[in-house]
Parts: sequence; structure tokens; C-alpha cells
Amino acid sequence: MKVVTSDKVIYTFRPDMEPVQKILPDEIVEVETNDCFLNQIENEEQLIDEIDFSKINPATGPIYVEGAEPGDVLKIEILKINLPDKGIMIVAPNEGVLGSFVERAQTRVVKIENKVCHFKSISIPAKPMIGVIGVAPSQKDGEYPTGIPWKHGGNMDTTDITEGAALYLPVNQKGALLALGDCHAVMGDGEVCVTGCEIRSKVRLKTTLIKGVPLEWPIVETNNSLAVVTSGNTVEGAIEEATRCAVNHLSKGLNLDWSDAYMLASLVVNIKVSQVVDPKKTVRASISKEILNPKRIF
Repeated sequence: MKVVTSDKVIYTFRPDMEPVQKILPDEIVEVETNDCFLNQIENEEQLIDEIDFSKINPATGPIYVEGAEPGDVLKIEILKINLPDKGIMIVAPNEGVLGSFVERAQTRVVKIENKVCHFKSISIPAKPMIGVIGVAPSQKDGEYPTGIPWKHGGNMDTTDITEGAALYLPVNQKGALLALGDCHAVMGDGEVCVTGCEIRSKVRLKTTLIKGVPLEWPIVETNNSLAVVTSGNTVEGAIEEATRCAVNHLSKGLNLDWSDAYMLASLVVNIKVSQVVDPKKTVRASISKEILNPKRIF
């Protein structure tokens, strides 16, 4: 099994990235990730305003997938996200939904034992997930810092991108050029204070190519659902885009008139907030696989 080490990082998803590793479709690869601070915070005495902000949200990669061509879809199965023994959380003035109420920066170290996160005296079951995962953007879209989500993926901070899930990303450049990082041991939808339980990790993935299938926005598949993940300058804009895509998938996948698909969406599509703290906000439109299964999209 090939391993991509955590010193191979990018801070911007660009169309012309140089790969650090090449893999074949269906090959399993292990990716070592840093936490979102590039591991600069190790204890509660270290504060967010003391670190190098040019090293925020590193993504390990990029990885070249042999045979991937523009117009394909890259399916990424998330086989394992390893948990370390601790995670880091912060609050800081003007960060997060309630940043205007925060008077001073603080750091909390969250101990992780036996798949449980211990926040002070409160025990929270771990649900490790990937915050940043994406491929090279299209030439039209240009480049995006790893802290910003868009059609190529990026900092989607979506809790469904977890062990056992599969993520579908549009291939925009030859080789796809996959990179990932910013894992969390646990995070609530919204990521309201601007961090989850931030961890470094080792992530085991399997990639598969779906040839010649256009895909506008990422889709994440869980055991029970498919969700279109979209981002926008506002939550309202992201919701409108997610709804538009969900209706289009229902119309095409179920051979429905658009108006019928729109009405069906009001019955079976669940809009969920992924994150509201990044420069672009992210939501997902989730549909039960009993209504729409992957074979009707791909």
C-alpha cells in the first residue's frame, strides 16, 4: 500500500498542481494528514493568535489517479480515519458565529480514548470525518485556497464525509489531483465556533473512476442517503444551489418532469447545514437511497 506523508502539503487547490504520488484506480492508499493548524498548537497555553496563519488548513497531496480525465467522476471510498490521543479546539475574537461576543482567545485540548472525546467532564462519541478534500479545479474556476469550498470540493466541513462513506468529485484535470486534510474527531453541523475537534490522522482511501459522467457539485453517499454538497457566499445562496441540483438529479434519475421533481423534492429532500464559518458557506441536500440510488445518477 502506498503512503503519502504529511510533509507533502498544499495550501491552494490549483488547476496545474504537481502530484506527489501516483496511484491506480481501485488501489488503496494511506494519506497522513496534519491538523488544520499544521500541528502548531499542542497545549492550552498556545493560542491561535500566536501561530503562523500562512500554514492554516494544509491538505496532503496531490495524488494523481491514473486514467482520470476531465469529464470523469472520482469516487473516493473512505475506509478508515485513525484517531490520535488528543484534539485541539479554539475560540477567538471575531471567529465563528458568535465571534463578536468572544473577549479573548482560548485553547482546549480534547483527550481521545477508546473512540470517545473528553471535553472537560463531558464524554462525546467520536465520529471522525474529513474537513478538506478535493481535486484540482477547472481552468474556468481557477484556484481556491484549501480553506474555501467549491465545486472541486475543498473545505466542505461536511460530517457525512466519514468512515464508510463515499465521496464523488468531478474530475477537472488529468489525474484528478486529489488532496485532503483538516480531519476532525467529532464536529457538529455548522462548526459554529470555527473549529471541530481538530486532529492529525492517517486516512485510508480507495479511489474508483466513473468514466464520462458529468458532475457539477460533489455528492457524498452514506449507508442511507445521497447528498449534493454545494457552497455559496451566503447560506441562502448555497441552499438554492443545493435544491436546484437535487431537483435536477431527481428529474433525470427518476425520469420526471421538472415540476414534478420539484414537488417531490419538497417531500423527500432534506436540507442540512454543513458549515457556516468559512468564506463560503456549505449545505447539503440529502435524499434517501430508497428514493434515488447512485445507479440513477452514475
